[in-house]
Amino acid sequence: MENLLIATTAAALILLASMISVEMGLSVAIIEIVLGVIGGNFLGLHTTPWMDFLAGFASIVLTFLAGAEVDPDLLAEKWRESLLIGGISFLAPFLAAWAFTHWALGWSSQASQIAGVALSTTSLAVVYAVLVETGLTETRIGKIIMASTFVTDFGTALALSLLFIRPGPMLLVFVLVSAVLILAVPRLAPLFFRRYGNRVIEPEIKLIFACLFLLMLMGELGESHAVLPAFLFGLAMARLLARNRVQQQRLRVVAFALLTPFFFLKSGMNISLPAVIANIGWVAALFAVKLIAKFVGVYPLARHFVPRHSWYTTLLMSTGLTFGTISSLYGLNAGILSRAQFSVLVTVVIGTAIIPTLIAQRFFSPPLEPTGSEV
Repeated sequence: MENLLIATTAAALILLASMISVEMGLSVAIIEIVLGVIGGNFLGLHTTPWMDFLAGFASIVLTFLAGAEVDPDLLAEKWRESLLIGGISFLAPFLAAWAFTHWALGWSSQASQIAGVALSTTSLAVVYAVLVETGLTETRIGKIIMASTFVTDFGTALALSLLFIRPGPMLLVFVLVSAVLILAVPRLAPLFFRRYGNRVIEPEIKLIFACLFLLMLMGELGESHAVLPAFLFGLAMARLLARNRVQQQRLRVVAFALLTPFFFLKSGMNISLPAVIANIGWVAALFAVKLIAKFVGVYPLARHFVPRHSWYTTLLMSTGLTFGTISSLYGLNAGILSRAQFSVLVTVVIGTAIIPTLIAQRFFSPPLEPTGSEV
């Protein structure tokens, strides 16, 4: 009975989020996060194992879809822009948050490093959801932003691994399995699509989901995370899916109708308003540190490379969610962060998923134009 009650309440909030999104012209992801905060703090909504699983899988599917939307040819052409924007988007807030929490707030060295990692992120999930809803995934600026976001999150994952994760045999197995899957499946998939595709039972989607589940399993065994391999897998499948647009649309429908609402709703449920109120000074300070560092680092480069959309690019690169939450949770489970420090970091991370996105969509969203005239 409890599971049905939670599922019904969550479904009602998810439906309400869609209606509000349409009426207000805002990303449904942002509305779902806000309603998750309300549900968790005022409606008694709490997570369950099935919701945790759906939310975790949704983040991987979103990351895969984000990779599949990146044009490999454009990425090769714009590698310098993506590398510079994405690299500074990671490095500037990482150093700023690390220094601020250690020297100004008096956090331990390891806790400060976790803060730096958590606040350095750009959320592939949020960026991709916003770009899909606004139709910008097919545009040059959208593809540059997604490629830059990947570079940022690669830096985040690498920093977390180098600072805290101790290499073991299963981590090596995870890397090897990921490499084999990323290299082999895109070469075998065209034959699979021709033999089993275009059926109502959707074998193509089942193949992709099976591969993503395998990545999640190996990431769990290797005490790592499947986000980056999932993005690379999507990138490797991009050309095939570009030739099968109907299949890509069906995959989007499955993701956005069933999976991703639980990911964003659960993200909002992670915020404890009493903990936020009790540490509001920390929250405001760290929020400002991240946004200022992102602006100082990203805006000059965006102004140079994408002058017409520099504000939009900077604001979307300031978002955070998946890796920020993962990093914070790692710090809590490892005993590096206290419950108060964890609540503050998660609140700032989720706040950066909402506020920069809201401003970007409301005031700086680019018009849909022919690809060649955007940057």
